This record gives sequence, structure tokens and C-alpha cells, in this order.
Amino acid sequence: MARPENNHAAPGGPLTRSAAAAGGLFTRIRRSLITKLAIICGAALMFFFFLWSSLNMEAMEALSMANTVSDIDRLGTTIILGLHDSMLTYAPDATQEIVRNIGTQRAIKSIRVYNKRGEVKYSNLTSEIGTVTDIKQEACYVCHRVEPPLAHLDIRERTRIFTDDADRKCIGIIFPIGNDASCSGDPCHVHPPGKKILGLLDMVVSLEASQANLDRFSRINFLMALGIAAAVFLILVLCLHLLVNRPVRKMMRATRAIAAGVGFEGLDLRQADEMGELGRAINAMGREVLIKQAELARQMKRYQDLFEHVPCTITVQDRDLRLISYNRQFADEFHARPGEYCYKVYKGLDAPCRNCPVIRTFEDGAPHATEEITVAKDGGKRSFFVSTAPMTDAAGNVNAVMEISLDITDSKFLEEELERSRRKYLAIFSCIPTALFVLDRDSLTILECNATAEEVYGCPQSELIGRGFLELFADRDREGYERRIRGQAAIDRARHQKKTGEVIYVSIRISTAAFPGSQVYLVSATDITRRLETEQQLIQASKMATLGEMATSVAHELNQPLTVIQTIADLLSRKTRGEASPPKELFKEMAEGIGKHIARATRIINHMREFGRKSEMKVEPVDLGEVLSRTLELFSQQLKVRNIAVACDIAPDLPPVAAEGNRLEQVFMNLLINARDAIEDHAAATPGAAKRIGLRVFADNDWVTAEVTDTGAGIAPDIQDKVFEPFFTTKAVGKGTGLGLSISYGIVKDYGGAIDIVSEPGQGARFVVRLPRREGEDGPPREAVAPLGETVHGNK
Repeated sequence: MARPENNHAAPGGPLTRSAAAAGGLFTRIRRSLITKLAIICGAALMFFFFLWSSLNMEAMEALSMANTVSDIDRLGTTIILGLHDSMLTYAPDATQEIVRNIGTQRAIKSIRVYNKRGEVKYSNLTSEIGTVTDIKQEACYVCHRVEPPLAHLDIRERTRIFTDDADRKCIGIIFPIGNDASCSGDPCHVHPPGKKILGLLDMVVSLEASQANLDRFSRINFLMALGIAAAVFLILVLCLHLLVNRPVRKMMRATRAIAAGVGFEGLDLRQADEMGELGRAINAMGREVLIKQAELARQMKRYQDLFEHVPCTITVQDRDLRLISYNRQFADEFHARPGEYCYKVYKGLDAPCRNCPVIRTFEDGAPHATEEITVAKDGGKRSFFVSTAPMTDAAGNVNAVMEISLDITDSKFLEEELERSRRKYLAIFSCIPTALFVLDRDSLTILECNATAEEVYGCPQSELIGRGFLELFADRDREGYERRIRGQAAIDRARHQKKTGEVIYVSIRISTAAFPGSQVYLVSATDITRRLETEQQLIQASKMATLGEMATSVAHELNQPLTVIQTIADLLSRKTRGEASPPKELFKEMAEGIGKHIARATRIINHMREFGRKSEMKVEPVDLGEVLSRTLELFSQQLKVRNIAVACDIAPDLPPVAAEGNRLEQVFMNLLINARDAIEDHAAATPGAAKRIGLRVFADNDWVTAEVTDTGAGIAPDIQDKVFEPFFTTKAVGKGTGLGLSISYGIVKDYGGAIDIVSEPGQGARFVVRLPRREGEDGPPREAVAPLGETVHGNK
């Protein structure tokens, strides 16, 4: 016989599928917030609606009972009043008829009138007439529970609710029949006046109709409550679906799309409530997340590209030093495969390297760096800078190490070359025959100096380093040089002091240079003391030559005042030989004339003596026009005897220049001598040529310019660049040394000026001397230099 099929055990059977479907539905309900809210809200609504219905039913039942009791109370009172006359006249048949007629009403079950002994005297049920009731029964006990019996009771105490033999609910009320004056006063009655209660009326009314009405009302009320609850539940579910469920599902789809990074095109929720605000927030968040995801993707791609294309080899290794991953350069260079040992791939070894940084990182979890040398396939040595970094898991344990290897073979070669170059240039720096200093840009402290500086200043390098560079200047010359050093302006002459106190003169050049960690000033100080002494000797020799050349004209210049003095002396002698004394006015006039011409001769002699002395090069404010006027005064006699006219145009109120007047006189004297010789040579070659010298001094912006123009033959263009060279001259042999213009050029350059020539053949020549205005008193003059001469080398 075939075994019946077991649906419970058969996999995939109907019951199994039903159970699975039920389980799935339960799972969906358990995971659905909206369903939970609907169920909870529906249950709460049903509970409160049924609670309200129950309370309403209780209230209606109480109200119905109160109305029933009130109606029975009025009916009982009416019956007693209706029986009053028949009982007062003692008409028992009429009384019984009244009770029977009233008892025929549908709801009234029984009406009984008891006397004071508990005997039923009247009843709508004739079978009960004459029967006696036990006063201990419930209906009588309310009054007879005490002695004497209670005469007055509240309606609630006189009311009783019970069920009859047919299990129907009934209500009974007793009404005491009181004794009044009409009952006790009538002779026919035997009720004494002191007796208060004569009997009672007991009326029982069926509550079946009232209960039927209450039951019908309860059913209607329950159905209404159920309907209202169902309607509210449906409205609630619909509202939750429209206002919560559907927006939440849209937001869930949007969040899944955001999480997946694709398919999110914005969330359109137009609700003007919290859900709308949440939807707009999710929309903004989604767009921001998409932007961040796109940026993250770009960053990941960028870092992946960096990892792949970075110009060094990168590997990730496990604890066994096996390769987990590596970048493209490593793969191209070593042709490795994942899982190979790094030491085998890197160096062809069978065991890990000594002091392997990867192993050390696994041991202590810290990064390490080292330099390693390997042998390339071609047999050459290669240098690598190797650094490691730990890679940890979620628990913080080092599970891998990233190793970065940078080929520094070329860098090592460059380092060696740089070291050789450094040693070579250090040797050059130390042996160069000029004092070199490296100064800090902020404090001008000497950071480095060469061996020549030690020789020039007579001070060990250890004492020079760390010393302020301005301390090398003579005390009175320090002020103002700091600004020129920071401005990298050349200082042609400066007075420095050696360790022994001896003063030397140096030419300083400044430039900026790179120094380890900062920018510095590189300063060269060239000792020019001997050159200045030689220049001074040349200048002095040139002055003496000029004075010798001017001796004839100076003698003629001095002869004029001496002749006048002699004439006045002869006149005075003739006047005094006579008997009569000369007039006082004539004597005074002759004395003043003698003094005037003696002063003129003295001025000429002092001027020549001042011109001929050694210049101290004391820089001070000088009026360039005044210097030119004094030079012309000394040289004018020579020009007069040669019939050379002079046109002088000196602007008034010229700004001063920083120079020394005696040396500038030498410049203008050389220019006037050159102009004189050029004019005479041109006049000798060209009879009738003009013989004129033009002098002009004027201010031009930051410069004061002096021009000396002649009417000579001019200077050929091919030799104009050579006229300021030492010993170059166009004069005949024996007529010039070729040092005048060279010396003049050097003097003008010393004061920061320039001297130029403008000339064309046959048009004469014009020499232009330009000197800078003197700066404010708070700063040093341009190219200011200290005195030279008798104090050189400390000689007194």
C-alpha cells in the first residue's frame, strides 16, 4: 500500500510555501515602520473607541435606570393618591379594582398594598391577596432592620433590582403609606394619631423593554464605534501612506541610489511639512554626496595614477616578505609576480637582507629609512634610498608594510661632484687675493671670510667670524654705510681699521648670494691704500706741472699789484721829501691802494699754495659754480695773454655736491689747459679761427652739471673712447704726459659722478662733468671717503 503524502514534511509543498509566505509577510510587517504605525494607531483607536462606547453604555444604562425609577416613583405616588379616597371611605372593592386596572399595564408585573402586619390587602394578582410576607424579606428589611421601623427612606434605599423566576430583570420600589389627619381623626377609623406608617405599596416593574432598548442602543453604539474606528483607521492609513509611506519609500530609493553612487537624479518632494524638509535635506545631501563621490573617485584615480606613475618603486609586503602588490615601475623594472620574495626580486638573494627595514617595521611598527647599494644587471652599482611605512588592520596590528625605493644613483654621483666642486671653490674662495666676507642680511654679521681677509685686517678668521662688518669701518665713517650695503651700492673708497689700529683704504662691492638656509650678502673688500698713494703722487705731480706751466702767467699776475704798490710808494716818497705834508685824504687813498693790491697778491699766492698742497680728500658740501670761478680766476691771465675769450654762465643758487674743492679745481684746471691747447693748435693750423672757451654750470634733476666748451679742432670719433686712458695724448712729444684727463676722470668717479665728451671734427669739443646732489644731512654723501694723506698707515 502506498504511503500517504506528508504535506508538512514535503519540501516545497503547499503548506511550506504558505508558511514561507506568511513568514515573509510577517517579516515585511515587522520591518515596515508604516505598518507598525498603522497597527499601533488602529489598535489604539479601537481601544479608545470601545472604551468610549463602554462608558457611554454605562452612562446610558444609568440614565435609563434613573428615568425608570423616576417614572415608577411618580406612578407609585399617583397610585397612593388614587387609592386615598377609596381607602379613606373603606371601599375595598373599589381599591382592588383600581389596583387591578393599574396592574394591567404591560410593564407592571405586580402592585401590592401591605398593611402594618405584612398582609397583602390589595394586589393586581388576586392569588396573593391575604398572604402574609415575612418582614425580614429584602423588601421589608430596609425599614424593619431597626426598632422602631424607619418612617422615612430615600428612593434609592426603597428601590431593589432583582430577577424573577423567568430570569428576567425587574425593579421593585416600596412606597410607605403614611397616617394623616383625615385617617386618624375620623371616628370610623382605628388608626391612632401617633402611628406614622399605616402600610406600604410595593410595585414591581419589568425592565425587559428597557433592557431591550439598551441592548439595541448598545449594538448601534458598538457598530457606530466600530465604523468610526474603521473609518478613522482607513483615513489614518491613507494619510500615512500618502504623507509618510510614499515619501519614505522615495527617500529610501534615493538613499539606496546615493549609497550605490548611481541612478540618483534628485528627490522631488513638494510637501510643505517635515517630510518635505527631510526630502529636501536628503536631496541636498544626495547631490553633495554625489559631488563628494565624484571627487573621491577622481582622488582615488589620481592617487592610483600617482601610485602607478610615481618615479620610484613601491611594493607592499607581508610578514614573509612576499610581494602583495606593487606599482608599474617596479613591475617594468624587475618583472616581478605577486607572491615572490622581495629580496629575490630586488637583489637575487636567497635570504632577507641584513638590517632589512621591512622586518624592522614589522617588529616595532615604526617607519624606517636606509640607503642600499645593489648590483645592476650590467654589473654597475646602483644606490637606492629605501623608506618603509606600516599598514595596519582594523585592530591596529601591522599586517603589511609599504616599501618605497628611490634610485639615487645619479644623485649620489652629483653629490660627489658637488663635494669636489665645493672643495675646489672653497680653495678658490680661500686663496683669492681679495678679502671676501659672507654677511647675514639682517644683522650684517660676518658668517664666513677667506684667508686673505685675515691677512688684510691682521685678525684671525675665528675673531672675524661673528663680528659685525660695520665694526671694521673707522669710528667716524660707520654712520650711513649700512644703508649703502643693504642697497648693494658700490663703495669705491672706505676707511677700515686693522686689528693693530692701522687705517687702510678699501674698495667694496656687494651682491646677494645663496647660503645654506638663507640669502646673504657677499662682500669683497680690496685694499687700495697703495693705489691711492700712487694716485695722490700722480695728482700732486700733475699739480706741480700745472703750477710750473702757469709760473709765467702767475708772475705777470703778481707783477700788476707789485707795480701799483711801487708806483704808490714812489709817489708817497716824493710827497714826503717836500716841506709840506701830503693831504690826509691822499695819504689815506694811497694806503688803501697799497693794502688792496697786497691783498690781491696774497690771495693769488694763497690760491697757488692751496692748489699746490696735497689734497686731504675731506668730503664736504661744495658749490660747483664757485669752484669753477676760482679755477678761472687762477687761470684767466694765461687766457688773456693768448687772446682767448671766456663766456661764463653759472646758474645762481646751485645745490651743493659732495666733494672736495681742491681736487675739483684740479679737474677744471686740466679741462681748461686742454681747451687752451686745442684752441691754440687749431688757431695755428687755421689762421683767423675763433678763440673762445665756454663755461656753464646748471642743476639738472638730481645732478649738477658743468660744461667746458672750446673752439678747437675737435676729437676724432675713433679716439674719443681713449682720451681718459692713462698716458694717452694727442699732443706732440714733450707737451703732455697723458695723465690730466685720466686723473680728472678718476676724481669725478670717486665722487659718484661722470665725465663725458661730445665732439665732432672741426666743431670743437665739449666736456660734461656731472656730479650728484649732496643728500640729506641724516645720510652719508654719495661716494663719501675719509681723508687720505698724512694719516695713511698711521704715519703722523
